[in-house]
Amino acid sequence: MTALESLLPVMPLLAILVPAAGALLIAWSGERRANLREFWSVAAGVVMAAMVATMILAGGTPKYTLSTLLPGIELAFRADAFGLLFALGASLLWIVTSFYSIGYMRSLKEHAQTRYFVCFALALSATLGAAFSANLFTLFLFYEALTLVTYPLVGHKETAEARAGARKYIIYLLGAAKVFLVAAIILTYNVAGTLEFQKGGIAEIGEQISAQPTLLLLIFALFLFGFAKNALMPLHSWLPAAMVAPTPVSALLHAVAVVKTGVFCTLRVFLFVFGPAAMQAIGADQLALGAASVTILVGSLLALGQDNLKARLAFSTVSQLSYIILGAALLNHHGVTGGIAHITNHAVSKITLFLCAGSIYVSTRKTEISQLSGIARRMPWTMAAFALASLSVVGIPPTSGFASKWYLVLGTVEHDSLILLGVLLVSSLLNAIYLGPIVYKAYFEKGPEKNEDEQIREVPWMVVPLVISAAASLLLGIFPGPVFRLAGSVVP
Repeated sequence: MTALESLLPVMPLLAILVPAAGALLIAWSGERRANLREFWSVAAGVVMAAMVATMILAGGTPKYTLSTLLPGIELAFRADAFGLLFALGASLLWIVTSFYSIGYMRSLKEHAQTRYFVCFALALSATLGAAFSANLFTLFLFYEALTLVTYPLVGHKETAEARAGARKYIIYLLGAAKVFLVAAIILTYNVAGTLEFQKGGIAEIGEQISAQPTLLLLIFALFLFGFAKNALMPLHSWLPAAMVAPTPVSALLHAVAVVKTGVFCTLRVFLFVFGPAAMQAIGADQLALGAASVTILVGSLLALGQDNLKARLAFSTVSQLSYIILGAALLNHHGVTGGIAHITNHAVSKITLFLCAGSIYVSTRKTEISQLSGIARRMPWTMAAFALASLSVVGIPPTSGFASKWYLVLGTVEHDSLILLGVLLVSSLLNAIYLGPIVYKAYFEKGPEKNEDEQIREVPWMVVPLVISAAASLLLGIFPGPVFRLAGSVVP
């Protein structure tokens, strides 16, 4: 047995521990050794991404059980295709966001930078813990840990507005978890006798369909709304409130960790706890499709009314997350594949938009869309990246957003639902209506007087990461194969 083969079973746990160890090294380095502190942040991201890539290339499904609390309740980790796809996206985007954070925090001379980088690393450790959880118990622990370690990031500015936003963030997410998720997990254990994820759904749940359909639907609803990080309405308003955080944190919330963990956990329940047969039998698919459709359309409409750039992007995220839930709830190959792929494809596009918003703020201190006339003349790289990522969010070929939306459209056709097809098409039109004017204003409207914007300069440490993520949203559209192969292998 080679060294790699002997390490492979424990590698999911090691990948989780890498950013946690990075957090300790960041704290040890402190404010006085800023360069070393930031080196640890980037290095942990690189090592973590390398470990995830190694598991993908090695194949198989490594599993490691750390401890057993009760029969069917274990602290266990497993790296299947779904978890690996999610973990790879989070790992690579963490590296990009780490470089960006260095430019952002230094340019603004932000306080408590060590705390910021420590919490950032712990957030990625919790995200990978959720990605590699082998059961609902382990998933719940890391899901809750993610809420706790991102709370200081949301309230980082320590202003009254930041404290209010962080308070709303923690109340919504912890409250939904305690009220809904704990009950759902306990009921699942009582019904099934296990919390272990099984492809196609836990067999014991399928056996209870005829005996307890109402109870199973209740459990499903508790999961659907208990994972409030998925921002399904009406439990979505924590997300716009969290926009008081520094822009790299907003990127973390909207693209890398928090909301993507929410939809990832939701899809785990769809595909590995209930499964397509049980969902259809108890009508859970209709509940999920209805909730997702409302969120898609209302989120897009709310985005239209926002002049603050980050707020508009926040409501866009509320809408786009439900594309993923809708795709999975279609319960057919194209829909589920498109929904899973959209986790990655939306991530690279949305992180680009938020990084662009941060770049604009650092260079100009402007936060409102109405202030962005002519800004492309002074910030060409930033606005080119913003325009490309906007095309991806709308779903224009050959961007990554088009690839996953195309699968979602095929899924609605396979589902034989003109209403759901209309939801996707109308929403994409609304995407263009709320993103297009930003690009038009930046490129085609006259800017301020020359002497007013003479000092505007892009920060290289920030521009390079956002250009890389923008390029990724194009490359994943031109070469969608790897993402869709992994996504397709998850479909039961």
